[in-house]
Amino acid sequence: MLVNPTLYKIQQLRLHTMAAAFKEQLESPTITCLSFEERLGLLIDAEVSARENRRLQQRLRKARLHQSACIEDIDYHSPRHLDKPLLATLTHCQWVPSHHNILIVGPCGTGKTFLACALAHKSCLSGYTSLYCRVGRLLSELQLGKGDGQYSKRMTELAKTDVLILDDFGLSPLTEDHQRDLLEILDDRHDKRSTIVTSQVPVKLWHDCIGNETLADAILDRLVHNSYRVEIKGESMRKARSHIGKDKNSLKEEKNPIHCW
Repeated sequence: MLVNPTLYKIQQLRLHTMAAAFKEQLESPTITCLSFEERLGLLIDAEVSARENRRLQQRLRKARLHQSACIEDIDYHSPRHLDKPLLATLTHCQWVPSHHNILIVGPCGTGKTFLACALAHKSCLSGYTSLYCRVGRLLSELQLGKGDGQYSKRMTELAKTDVLILDDFGLSPLTEDHQRDLLEILDDRHDKRSTIVTSQVPVKLWHDCIGNETLADAILDRLVHNSYRVEIKGESMRKARSHIGKDKNSLKEEKNPIHCW
């Protein structure tokens, strides 16, 4: 067998991982113990795994998730009243092909963004595309896009993404243009894609946050009725983990700890 021409042809087919695995097989003294079918299967498995990993990395890179979060790192011990059975259901990602939305509400610092990014990360692992956006920044970018010709391209990207995170909804008032753009985004995605929305504002007050009664009805109709709701309670986790504000005595104790045996 002419090894070098075979390797060259494999690389010409852009099967680079398979070519590398083939070289490893040639250098392995025990590989002859395997049948031709087994060796071929190992080569194919190596190439398929490499391609899947590359696609996954590409999805994660395009998702631009705000936090490096995964389902396994969700903290159920902090007193946030997380609905563990519901989250366990969501980790299976069936909500994505079913085109359901997820609404995550709770006070500032309780982990809404982390949870949204963890669910989006899981969807990337399951083969779906994701994209993280802060609502205020996204709507401002869309306004600028109307002037530089990028609006249609951006809207197409938002419409085609399997899981879209709209983070921090309701932090600032929406102009009429913002309201219409938000409606366009959700209308393009309704019953076709899934959207995760995080907010400090309870869902029952979202209508008032939007402002325009007619547009608010249309927006919430496309967002709320086919959604899972995750309500987080408790104090800010940032505050709980911060050392600022400790009294001088506690700081002295940290510098000179008393060991009890």
